Amino acid sequence: MAASPFPAYVSTRGSSPDVDFVGALLAGVAPDGGLYVPTFWPQLTETAAAATGTADLAAAILAPFVGDSLPAGTLDRAAARLTDQFSHPDTTPLVELESGLFVLELFHGPTAAFKDYAMQMVAVLAEAALGARGERLLLVTATSGDTGAAAVRAFGGVDRIDLVVLHPLGRVSPVQRLQMTTSGAANVLNLAVRGDFDDCQRLVKGLLAHRALTAGRRVSSVNSINWARLAGQIPYYVSAAQALGRSAGKATYVVPTGNFGDAFAGWAARRMGLPMGGLVAATNRNDALVRALETGVYERIQAEPTASVSMDVQAPSNFERLVFEASGRDSALTRGLFEDFSRHGRVTLPSELLAALRREVSAVSVSEAETRHEMARTHAETGRVICPHTAVALHAARRLDRSAGPVVALSTAHPAKFPEAVEAALGFAPERPPQLEGLEGRTEVFDTIDPSLDAVLAAIGRVD
Repeated sequence: MAASPFPAYVSTRGSSPDVDFVGALLAGVAPDGGLYVPTFWPQLTETAAAATGTADLAAAILAPFVGDSLPAGTLDRAAARLTDQFSHPDTTPLVELESGLFVLELFHGPTAAFKDYAMQMVAVLAEAALGARGERLLLVTATSGDTGAAAVRAFGGVDRIDLVVLHPLGRVSPVQRLQMTTSGAANVLNLAVRGDFDDCQRLVKGLLAHRALTAGRRVSSVNSINWARLAGQIPYYVSAAQALGRSAGKATYVVPTGNFGDAFAGWAARRMGLPMGGLVAATNRNDALVRALETGVYERIQAEPTASVSMDVQAPSNFERLVFEASGRDSALTRGLFEDFSRHGRVTLPSELLAALRREVSAVSVSEAETRHEMARTHAETGRVICPHTAVALHAARRLDRSAGPVVALSTAHPAKFPEAVEAALGFAPERPPQLEGLEGRTEVFDTIDPSLDAVLAAIGRVD
């Protein structure tokens, strides 16, 4: 039998059966607790490299991952939302701030954050998959702010899907909270958790593994632990490289990092053959990834609130995917490390693995003072108002030597989503884009719960 031209999906922990794209999309997390990755990495085709329109480019890049698992035309309909739902004609424009220093604007979607890009596509893919199978899906997601808003916008009112969003109480911006809690969609349940994002993420993983909840029903997540969500972020790295032209092969991408999904999408693009000089994960003072790469100790501590609230993460889930790849796809090693981390909150990385991780990606931490300074400097020098997450990436980008090649900082959210942080740095609140207008006049609906699995199950049961 000839080998399939499309990858299947395998768990990073090696104890679950392979699935196709739809299986990974509708499961979210593998039954053994691992994360799905493709059995092989498709290489960028000439068709993808030559595609010019946003929708054509996204469809060409994602087609090998999707394969023949969805009804014909589904991927094209999903990709079309990247032009239908985005306000900028280039969708994700690349802007040069000064010689060799660029920002990749990812905030022109319907909720003004980078999560819109993949989320808009995944909603179409999931609805088509469920329709073809005649099934219904309980979709759960943890959010530090932007994922929840994008999920509510993409999945609110979608047939066959019930959405549960968990956000950390008091640890998202007011604009982010309103985007989640004022949709009025009957199929959305918002839960404010008395804890931090890592608590929310832990609860989501608990729900996905809960046998009573998952018995007889589909349960999945649209965090970047879901392969489809993560894969949907690969195309804008390719569009950035197209815009850079001949210098793309020397470009370094600096990614503001919380759950490491956006950075891993960049890693995946490079693994698929995209020319790239380097990849830097920029964190705020919640720097578990930085500490792991510096010391070899991956340790979970309490996340501290910062202005860049969407990055207040101390246990980035997608680090598991990078460990799996850097270890030569050693599932036994990956399983052992992350099961120990789940039990103890601390593991020591083997020296060979640590060296391999350092070859794949670097990471730097940016302080609160440096974040405010970067927001002020960028405005003073360019007139541009940036969000605190973009400021983290841009400050880290300025540290790099541009003589080796251009540096691209990913600009992940519109500054108007974080008016308090902008006003603290610049002395004025940013202007709102149209998609953020009118939020304050709407009725909020959410429940506040303790950070326990029983509390989440009870909340779901009340509306099930």
